[in-house]
Amino acid sequence: MNIVTIGGVTIGLAILLGNLISWWPGLKGLRKDPAGRAAELAPFLAAWAYGVLAILTVGGLIGWIADTALWITNWLGDVALVWGVGGRIGQHGRAVAYLPLTQTGTAIVLLLTVCVMVAARNPKRGPQLKAGAWCGICLGTSAGVAGFAAVPLATAVNWLGDSLYGAVV
Repeated sequence: MNIVTIGGVTIGLAILLGNLISWWPGLKGLRKDPAGRAAELAPFLAAWAYGVLAILTVGGLIGWIADTALWITNWLGDVALVWGVGGRIGQHGRAVAYLPLTQTGTAIVLLLTVCVMVAARNPKRGPQLKAGAWCGICLGTSAGVAGFAAVPLATAVNWLGDSLYGAVV
């Protein structure tokens, strides 16, 4: 598992801020239809949760893809910090002590992967889903930013997997 760097967290936050700014309907829009406007964020947030779970997978193709995406993002973010604002390279963010996924939890992540891949083919929501998953991968192991969500998500997916496969098997 890769450890996120300050550059990787910066890229993750940039993706998050970019989506929030493009979504922002203004106070008037939020007052008029708060539930409808908040629901517009649901695809991004669901994909973000998937990205967090994907980076928590320790092995396999999904884990390798998530680790590779994080490695590339760390590199890009570090380059942007050094060349963009004169920062230093190689500083690691604080990693969260994550809860590993169980066998049935990883099975749920595999099912979620299928769902995200199919849903990402939608031309309207595809870019939002891809950005959400990338943002989740970037921020999923960062203790200071989104690490608080890794343990509850892993616990929920492990419970869901145990419940689903306990009933099936």
